[in-house]
Amino acid sequence: MTRAKENEPQAVQSFLDFLSAQKGLSPSSLSAYGLDLAQFRDYLRQQDEPDLHHPHRIRRKHIYGFIRDLHRKRLSRRSIGRKLSSLRSFFRYCRRNELISEDPSSGVPNPRQKQPQPRFLNPDQAKALLDSDVEPDPRSQRDLALSELLYGSGLRISEALGLDLGDVDPGRGILRVQGKGKKERLVPLTNKSLERLRAYLEIRQAFGPDSGETALFLGQRGKRLQRRQANRIISRLSSSAGVQESISPHTLRHSFATHLLEGGADLRSVQELLGHARLSATQRYTHLSLARLTRIYDDTHPRSGNK
Repeated sequence: MTRAKENEPQAVQSFLDFLSAQKGLSPSSLSAYGLDLAQFRDYLRQQDEPDLHHPHRIRRKHIYGFIRDLHRKRLSRRSIGRKLSSLRSFFRYCRRNELISEDPSSGVPNPRQKQPQPRFLNPDQAKALLDSDVEPDPRSQRDLALSELLYGSGLRISEALGLDLGDVDPGRGILRVQGKGKKERLVPLTNKSLERLRAYLEIRQAFGPDSGETALFLGQRGKRLQRRQANRIISRLSSSAGVQESISPHTLRHSFATHLLEGGADLRSVQELLGHARLSATQRYTHLSLARLTRIYDDTHPRSGNK
């Protein structure tokens, strides 16, 4: 169960417990849901409206008022949409459990927003980053193994950092990955990833892990590497490689998907490799590939009009 907060409405606490136990959400996701609901609750209090202690008193007008308040505070449409999604999930839970008779979030549309295209490296940039000239010390061996894995297997950073030693099968060249919702999938390792991982595993003890520490990637004091450290690792490698763009670990995952599709991989296979539940999540990468093909056509075809 999630830890109850003082004066937390029972319906909210039950909802968060449900997300933790039944949906298997991560602590960070649970925290995001809790913060969104707390912000809605604060808005209701400021307006002297019904509280989430009594969800059956909440009406659609309260949700529209909350959205208008977020707009006035200049939150991005993306953030507003996420908060609205949290409210929808909460009220659906209340409806299923007969805490309310009508769902006040039903029919409330998401704010229109542009879908940002994923940022990705071109193949030369990816190669420069992964072949960075770094010192042959334990930290550098770890950093290269991590970055090679993010690009070579297209992992989310949370998936990579969640790997344990037993999830790696060098003999078969595969990884067992736990994705969103604790769904497991097997992903292949490139030959370069295997090479980097073996080099790192040979010196892993240099990080001083406790005897019971199972994490594959270690950070300070021999504990599991954290997301903030991983962001710094990728930033440092990109700077060393002379990559001008500001990139994150997720940029390498985007690059993995884009380069596969540009190389002729079919969409369903890329979806499976990425661990996407819906094909639509993978289809956005086809827009990038199409845009690139269009530029190539415009630049090279004699009948394109640009010649």
